[in-house]
Amino acid sequence: MGQCFSDVKGGQQAVGGRAQVGVGGVAAASSGPNDAVEHFFRARGQHGLCTNIELSLSASKLLDRDITSKSDPMAVVYLKRSDGMLDELGRTEVIMNNLDPAWIQKINITYQFEIIQSLIFHVYDVDSKYHNLPVKTLKLKDQDFLGEASCVVSEIVTKRNRSLTLSLHNRDGRGMRNLGKLTVCAEETVASRNAIELQFRCSALENKDLFSKSDPFLRISRAAESGGLIPICKTEVVNNNLNPTWKPLCLTMQQFMSKENPLVIECLDFNNNGSHVQIGKLQTSVAELEALHQSRAGANFISPPSGMRRHDKVLKSQIFVDGFAEKQLYSFLDYISSGFELSFMVAVDFTASNGDPRSPESLHYIDHSGRLNAYQKAIMEVGEVIQFYDSDRRFPAWGFGGKSPQYNGSVSHCFNLNGSPADDEEVQGVEGIMAAYTAAIHNVGLSGPTLFSQVINKAADIAAGSLSSQQPKYYILLIITDGVVSDFQETVNSVVRASDLPLSILVVGVGNADFEKMEKLDADNGNRLEGSSGRIATRDIVQFVPMREVHAGQISVVQSLLEELPSQFLSYMRCRDIKPLNVFH
Repeated sequence: MGQCFSDVKGGQQAVGGRAQVGVGGVAAASSGPNDAVEHFFRARGQHGLCTNIELSLSASKLLDRDITSKSDPMAVVYLKRSDGMLDELGRTEVIMNNLDPAWIQKINITYQFEIIQSLIFHVYDVDSKYHNLPVKTLKLKDQDFLGEASCVVSEIVTKRNRSLTLSLHNRDGRGMRNLGKLTVCAEETVASRNAIELQFRCSALENKDLFSKSDPFLRISRAAESGGLIPICKTEVVNNNLNPTWKPLCLTMQQFMSKENPLVIECLDFNNNGSHVQIGKLQTSVAELEALHQSRAGANFISPPSGMRRHDKVLKSQIFVDGFAEKQLYSFLDYISSGFELSFMVAVDFTASNGDPRSPESLHYIDHSGRLNAYQKAIMEVGEVIQFYDSDRRFPAWGFGGKSPQYNGSVSHCFNLNGSPADDEEVQGVEGIMAAYTAAIHNVGLSGPTLFSQVINKAADIAAGSLSSQQPKYYILLIITDGVVSDFQETVNSVVRASDLPLSILVVGVGNADFEKMEKLDADNGNRLEGSSGRIATRDIVQFVPMREVHAGQISVVQSLLEELPSQFLSYMRCRDIKPLNVFH
């Protein structure tokens, strides 16, 4: 199995593709991600975790409220807010005389992975005197109530066919039990999954540098209706080379619009100060690039008019399309609804800097009034979101930096939270993690130092094991800590190794420690982590959030932690050309 990598650092970190490396380091055809795709959507405020879906509703065996005919049902869909209030998302049409309706009107909702979205469905029998009125104007109190059902959006999208059947019941849950069934089906509203993967090279570029050769990169722009250019993609920079070959990059249909749509490819000499010098440009289209690939011929760059020259100058420099492939870019929901699961793992910091758990000032203090400490809050909030994506809900749970009875009171940096022997680290559900944590607080002596590498390696071993058994799983390790990591380089090495595996690492910082090193693990600045051997991380798999900043800004810990997870999941799948389970290779 190949691996994606990026060895571009610093100011040259361009928006572009990444190559795959096969056995022996030989470059293989890349299908994978590409920062350009993520950049395109993020620039428009569309993150990997926000997906528009349409809900289709149907019902069966509804109650008959009419005397001379059958009920005339309509469904209303609500989103339940965190304060318990209901926001109406939409209403279906009214279907006449039907106890088994299949409504045509779809209900639109933005699916957000990092939020628990609770839906409430109400079904009404609409009185015949209102049939000529728009459904939006109907007063619901004037209609006969037929039943209510509820679910979480995650429960629908994780089903193989994205379809969930619910039992209708009374509002108060009492009275008649059999009020019929409501079936909800979710469909992703994606304009197009089509994408084109391209690999470019150039020959005989003009040198724009005095003391060395040019450092060329390509920038591709789409012609806008207004007449301007909209940049949509860049390659990486190839240093000191007048005959460069770039790694494959990917253009989505949303970016290039159609194969005939005009594109402009500029070849630029990279400069650190941002004043890149144009080496040449080409006006083209995806259709022309495909023809160029098939002919194996090069196209000459032109130089725009300048100075006394009024016309374009045709240059000797040429661009070649060495690779052209049409691809499907599958979405996060395509994978999840086909049977891929997210498996949750948690590791809790038992170092002495947390404070004596018996003291109310301790970060590990268990409040008997039921108020959660920061560790409990992080476990609950993250676990409650992810548990919907794991069918057996059996979660490995560890502690580190404590003196565990399992190790005869000696310090361990990866011990089972449930106190069981080495090969029995799993607990059942989020409640199981909470119970194991509470018990461990009373049985484990706090110690130190703060070492991450052992729990990361343990999680990586489990993720690697799922590959050998070909399980369709992606793992999420939550590390909750109050301290500065003491084995920073070993931790970096562990993360670099784990970046090749189906694994993401979420780190929550609790307390008031200096978390500067944690920020370095979270490579959001574009610089990939580098191991002590010089190896660069395949992809960014760490997300760090300090609890104090989150609370100060009133942002949910879960939202901050999980916002990058769908794109990390997709980068792994696309890197390895792993398709959803219901797609034939």
